Amino acid sequence: MKRNLVVALVLIVVAAAGRLVPHVWNVAPVAAAAMLAGAVLPRRYAVGVPLIAMFASDLVIGFYAAPVMLTVYGCFAVSALIGSWLKDMKPTKILTASLASSTLFFLASNFSVWATADWYPKTWAGLELCYTLAIPFFRNTVAGDMIFTGVLFGAWALVRQGVAYLENNRALTDQTIS
Repeated sequence: MKRNLVVALVLIVVAAAGRLVPHVWNVAPVAAAAMLAGAVLPRRYAVGVPLIAMFASDLVIGFYAAPVMLTVYGCFAVSALIGSWLKDMKPTKILTASLASSTLFFLASNFSVWATADWYPKTWAGLELCYTLAIPFFRNTVAGDMIFTGVLFGAWALVRQGVAYLENNRALTDQTIS
C-alpha cells in the first residue's frame, strides 16, 4: 500500500507540474501518467492519479466550462483504465494505448466543445469545422503523449531494474554474511 501511495503521488506531481510549466499546447504528461498509473497501480489509485493532478493544476491555471472540463477529466480517467491493459508493458501495446488515449481525447473533447460552446454551428458542417480546426492540437497531443509515455514507461522500467538489482545484491550479501 505504501509503495502504491508513493507511486501515485509521484505521478500526480509529474502530471500536474507538466501542466504548470510553460509548454506547447496539448503537450503535457497527464495521459502518460494516467496510463502508467493504470499499468502499475490498483484501479482506485490509477483513476485518481489524473483526476487529482488535473484538479490540483486547475486550481492554479483556472477552471473552464464545466461540460468540457468534465469531458477532459473523464478522458484522463479512461486513459488510466486503458493503462490497466498494459500490465505486461509490451512496447506495441504501449504505443497502441497511447494512440488510443490521444484519439479518445481528441474526439471527446472536441465533440464536447462543439456541443456545449457557442463557437460552432450545431450542424454537421459545424462539427466538421470543429474537428478540422483542432487537427494541429491533435498532432501536439499525439506527439506529447508518445514522448511522455516513452519517458514515463522507460523510467518505470529502469526503476524496476534498479530495484531488482539492489534486491539481488542484498540477497547475495546476506548469503555471504551467513
